[in-house]
Amino acid sequence: MYFVSDNNAGAHPAVLAALAAANNGHARSYGADPVTERAEALFKRHFGEHAETVFAVTGTAANVIALAAMLRPYDTALCADSAHVFTDECGAPERFIGARLTAVPTADGRLTPAQVVAFATSPYRPHGQRPRAVTVAQPTELGTLYSAAELRALAETAHAYGLLLHVDGARLANAAAALGTGLGELAEGADVVSFGGTKNGALAAEAVVFLDPGLAADRALLQKQSMQLLAKARFTAAQFVALLDGDLWRTNAANANATAVRLAGIVSALPGVKLAHPVQTNAVFAHLPEPALAALEGYGSRWGSGTLVRFMTAFDTTDVDVDRFAAILHAAFTR
Repeated sequence: MYFVSDNNAGAHPAVLAALAAANNGHARSYGADPVTERAEALFKRHFGEHAETVFAVTGTAANVIALAAMLRPYDTALCADSAHVFTDECGAPERFIGARLTAVPTADGRLTPAQVVAFATSPYRPHGQRPRAVTVAQPTELGTLYSAAELRALAETAHAYGLLLHVDGARLANAAAALGTGLGELAEGADVVSFGGTKNGALAAEAVVFLDPGLAADRALLQKQSMQLLAKARFTAAQFVALLDGDLWRTNAANANATAVRLAGIVSALPGVKLAHPVQTNAVFAHLPEPALAALEGYGSRWGSGTLVRFMTAFDTTDVDVDRFAAILHAAFTR
């Protein structure tokens, strides 16, 4: 068991069973099938009857679709300088939308209402791009969380200045499990949400949930132009049916979160180790002594050029996995 990424995990057996069931016989293409209809209804159950959803197979594509609904080429969106859309999507939002991302430093990956106000009131005239949206990750790339109240405050601040709010929820299930809320509660006030299934036990399933009806009007066109309108859409939809028609999404996320807490306790007890951020979801960030870094190469991911390492747990991580890794950790620290 390696802890480099929760993407390293396979698919949950229930997801594979749903795919097998969807493979029975023929169905209408491009999302006009009963499985997709069922998945769309489940998103309405979780996010509200006004929610409109399109599906994608990568998180980057989901974010591009979401931001494309908000931004014009002369616009810019505010994000944290650690945000996935800024650091890990190869410039995809800027290339395919033509708009700009304005990244600002944060202490823990979270934007503040004051930063939103400063962004919204920055002069642009025709010489700079127009502030138009705010994009936040929940949880952040550093594993930290916005409370439901903090997200609402960001949304209220953004809307007060005529800005839109996008929530990158690649691990929104982990956030909801950690905070003890429903998925929709963590989207309250947002205009568009990217919801991740892949990191929650799916094979390749992401969703773009439009909560602002005005932004939803062109969702199918955006999905098609972003190359995410799959002919056999039922197979993406089936994965969400497996996760959302019950509590599998929460069970998977809660397990990842709990094993991360267990791992953090073991890591933080080692000599010379300091946790960089609170462990609130399934990410453990720790500064390790230089001698241990080489011995642990491949078990976690180096974060930047220093001594910071990220360890990620997944829906299928067990306490036995963590305890076995603990033995590897102790060996690395006693060489």
